[in-house]
Amino acid sequence: MLGHYDIRAASRYFQILSPILILSAYLLVGEVWVFAILALLPAAAYVSTLPSPPPPARDKGRDGLTGLLNSEGFQIATEMTLTQANRDDQSTACFHIELDDFIDLRARHGQASTDTVLRQSALRISQAMRDIDHVARIGEARFAATLAAGPSLDRDACLRLSARLQTALEEPVTLPNATLLPTCSIGFALATPQQETNAFLDCAAQALEEARRKGTSCIRAHSPELGRRALRHRQIETDAAFALERNEIKAWFQPQLSTDTGRVSGFEALARWDHPKFGVIPPIEFLPLLHRYGLSETLTDRMLAHAFKALRKWDRLGLDIPQVGVNFADEELHNPNLPDKVAWALDRFGILPERLTIEILESVATGPKETVVIRNITRLADLGCGIDLDDFGTGQTSIGALRQLPVSRLKISRMFVSQVDRDGDQQRMITAILTMCERLGIETLAEGVETAGEHTMLAQLGCAHVQGFGIAHPMPFAETIAWTRAHRARLAAPPQIGRRTG
Repeated sequence: MLGHYDIRAASRYFQILSPILILSAYLLVGEVWVFAILALLPAAAYVSTLPSPPPPARDKGRDGLTGLLNSEGFQIATEMTLTQANRDDQSTACFHIELDDFIDLRARHGQASTDTVLRQSALRISQAMRDIDHVARIGEARFAATLAAGPSLDRDACLRLSARLQTALEEPVTLPNATLLPTCSIGFALATPQQETNAFLDCAAQALEEARRKGTSCIRAHSPELGRRALRHRQIETDAAFALERNEIKAWFQPQLSTDTGRVSGFEALARWDHPKFGVIPPIEFLPLLHRYGLSETLTDRMLAHAFKALRKWDRLGLDIPQVGVNFADEELHNPNLPDKVAWALDRFGILPERLTIEILESVATGPKETVVIRNITRLADLGCGIDLDDFGTGQTSIGALRQLPVSRLKISRMFVSQVDRDGDQQRMITAILTMCERLGIETLAEGVETAGEHTMLAQLGCAHVQGFGIAHPMPFAETIAWTRAHRARLAAPPQIGRRTG
């Protein structure tokens, strides 16, 4: 039977072809057919003016790219599965699967290629699951699957299925101009008795978040402890946006010592977040959040101000603190106004440039040498600021890169410092670094010094400065005063010779 669209199209064609039809009818058949065609023309004109029918209804529960269930359809399917599991005293599990580094993948290969990866991933997940299970695409690069309710489902079975899914998804994907090797992270949750659908899905999402925090190609199962950590992490994510505004992030200071004199040669200013609920939060948790919120430069400005205020207070108290180091992330170093901003802050607080050390990560020296970064670091060095290359030895810094940047001191990574007093290979590695720096005219500081033996060996090998928990942990400014005075008193005390009697 012809549909609405077919009748309208036929009517339009009849109108267009009517002159030809009339002429043909007159020549071949006769006047009767001419009058018949003329009689049909008004009807054809009327039909052609009818409104267009609506397009075929799209399945609102399906994803347009992959054909899988979408979030709405998956929610409904999962709710039905949970209802059945609770009714029949059975079990089910939900898996959240996300392709790693998908944004970078799209930036490198384009939207068409990533669409191919998504469709291929959807097919592979579907093939790894049973027909009775529910599979969905619930985010840009995130998929989900809920197992049909059944007996005897446990954590080990879910781990095996997760590994099978991961193996399938991480097979190469062949494109016209490249072969991609995708990786994915997976989190899963087993349903608990009478669990609500939203809570069940949220548990799987929390497990995936934990897997992604651990790195690429990870699998994590939900647990009550993980749930508590996930809630804490979400709270921290929310609060991080306002932590600087609320003055909760402040500079703590870790001392650095000269191995020649034993005196304090400086402090490093380190950001610490004193959360009103969770206490002191380590930088590894909140610094990426500040970067995400675009607050890295605001944090650097705060650290500079705290460092300069600390120098002024130390000076007023008669404490001899030569300099303070402040970490500068890659984003700050790309700001063309950075040297002027630092110069203005130094002038505002009345601090000599040589009392500020700019700490940059080794990745700055190994990455592409953008003109603005080199110019900023050079201008800061010309201003009189020291330039420390942080965590030396964890990347791939070349001697050429060291000569290109005006580095005044290398901070040797804890990786080389650990057990240097007992490990001959570590001693030879440190000696090689010190020899290189001596030839290049660059000072050295060993990070992560945790024992007196490490401190002593580094001094014997010729490392000029040391820093680490073996000397002191980072501390709030108020504690630096008492610590510095106590350290100075220990240096002034005469050494005890001989043994005690009595």
